[in-house]
Amino acid sequence: MKQTKSIFLSLAIIVLILLNDHKIYSQNFVSKYINSIINDTSDISKPQFLIYPTLAYAPETSWEIGLSSLLVFYAKQDTANRLSEINGFTFFTLENQYGLWFDHAIYSDADKWFFLGRLRFQSFPLFYHGIGSNSPEDYIARVDANQIFIKERVLRKVKKNLFIGLEMDLQRLSAVEFIPAEGNNGIQELPLGSEGSTNLGFGIGLVHDNRHNVLNVRKGFFSELALLHYNEVWGSSYDFTSIISDTRIYRPIGNNNVLATQILGQFNSGNVPFNQLALMGGESIMRGYYYGRYRDRNQIAAQMEYRFLPIPFGFTDRIGAAVFAGAGKVFPDLNNFDLNNIVVSGGAGVRFLLFPKKDIYTRFDVAFTQEGPGFYLFIGEAF
Repeated sequence: MKQTKSIFLSLAIIVLILLNDHKIYSQNFVSKYINSIINDTSDISKPQFLIYPTLAYAPETSWEIGLSSLLVFYAKQDTANRLSEINGFTFFTLENQYGLWFDHAIYSDADKWFFLGRLRFQSFPLFYHGIGSNSPEDYIARVDANQIFIKERVLRKVKKNLFIGLEMDLQRLSAVEFIPAEGNNGIQELPLGSEGSTNLGFGIGLVHDNRHNVLNVRKGFFSELALLHYNEVWGSSYDFTSIISDTRIYRPIGNNNVLATQILGQFNSGNVPFNQLALMGGESIMRGYYYGRYRDRNQIAAQMEYRFLPIPFGFTDRIGAAVFAGAGKVFPDLNNFDLNNIVVSGGAGVRFLLFPKKDIYTRFDVAFTQEGPGFYLFIGEAF
């Protein structure tokens, strides 16, 4: 299946930036608000809040209209603390689908506590291609379902840059309907969890993190090792265990450029429902592939990105660029891991320095795979 989803289009920001360049709009509340964002007139220690409309189109959703928001701040307005961020996004489509998302990375004063998590509540279709690295390019079924996804880490600093704490993951899939793709006579065997499930996992996480700005890391190291166990004793539909390893290294090259690398591993054992298998693709790692295009019990993926932040143009210092490449594979167990059927992706993107004082860029990436391109527009780097 070709990547047909369009980018989330920040129409308001793009139009108002152009208007700002030509100075043709009146000095009302809206223009002053936009001017404060574009020219970053706020005090660097003060919180900054951005809200803007989005627009997207895909065959399975028709037109999607949404509203995105971003809040960035320092604990106690002290710039010696790390920059915290809260992202919000809500949308609805002409096919009566809807969703509400929240992501956050919040550091307390002096980094004593670190709260890292995300929430998804949505009624939205999934494409199901089957399980394994040999799954077909064209999806075999569209899965309509209501989804709740809440993952939270509450971590305490035990020494400089080292955090340890509890992790919780709740995933619920309900009102599930597998709709065979056109020309497909149906799935011979529905996967585990096809009737819906509720799974609650608890575990422990160990994180080493010396990043100062999670939205644009110039130099740093992040590594998370987490173990989560889901059990029927506390209400899960299935018993299984998940181990996640995520390591990211950022190295400055010269004054402005950054070389970023990431290695991600997810390893599951037990009775894992199809929606909680290791899912490859999305807007972060393995860009260009639909999230869940490949799925299996285990996954190993890696990517590298070179960022030019900014490019030294004579007329502006707010435009940057990036090139990236990734490779990964899903597999049923470690005994069956080999170098066959590894998928690759790569691409490039442009950057615009949205908040100069806090060094936050918005990115537009175009990723290419053997199955077609993917387009992404987000605030903050992919990883």
